[in-house]
Amino acid sequence: MTDFVLVHGAWGGAHTWGEVPAMLEAQGHRVLVATLPGLGSRQDELHPGITLTDHVADVERQVAEAGFARFVLAGHSYGGMVVTGLAARLGARIDALAYIDAFVPRPGESLWDITGAAEHAWYIDTQKHKPGMVDPIGALDFKLVPGKVGYQPLLTLLEAVEGPGEAAAIPRRAYLYATGWSPTPFTRFAEKARADGWDYHEVATDHFVMTGDAETTVRVLAGLGG
Repeated sequence: MTDFVLVHGAWGGAHTWGEVPAMLEAQGHRVLVATLPGLGSRQDELHPGITLTDHVADVERQVAEAGFARFVLAGHSYGGMVVTGLAARLGARIDALAYIDAFVPRPGESLWDITGAAEHAWYIDTQKHKPGMVDPIGALDFKLVPGKVGYQPLLTLLEAVEGPGEAAAIPRRAYLYATGWSPTPFTRFAEKARADGWDYHEVATDHFVMTGDAETTVRVLAGLGG
């Protein structure tokens, strides 16, 4: 059986993985669903100084506490930034790296670098009256949902990922691309993953693949296990 580490995206929390963790556990796997500092059930830790490095380091700590020696690492959306950073640190222990409709930065790139003008305007404009804390993208008149959906620390969107570090040691990579919503910023990452020979999959859901098609998500992840 396989150990899995699942990392959620921006603004949300571990709940965004839906039934996927329980479905993997029902197959006999162990699953760590990481919650990033300041987000989800850890909203009480939110402050404008949280960085991408803080998120990466915290997931590294959670892996250590879970006692996982080797594992499959998966990130959704912004979680692609976090898993890329963690891969640079722990790549020699990672059996496979999966991006679930996620950003795939190159070493030295930030989320700002790989998004466009509309996203940049949102990041800056929505934090004007609460400096350093960005509203969920596209959510007009956003109201915080305690323990689930909140603000994203701006610095996590501006800091570049480390790398390449140990990432080259990872023997297998996969991309799961959601085709059921538009416009999507993830097409170019999916196309590059496919061109580079990654395990490539598509599913006709919205961005939240894990709840839109949990069965396919589990099949893709379980297929990366030993």
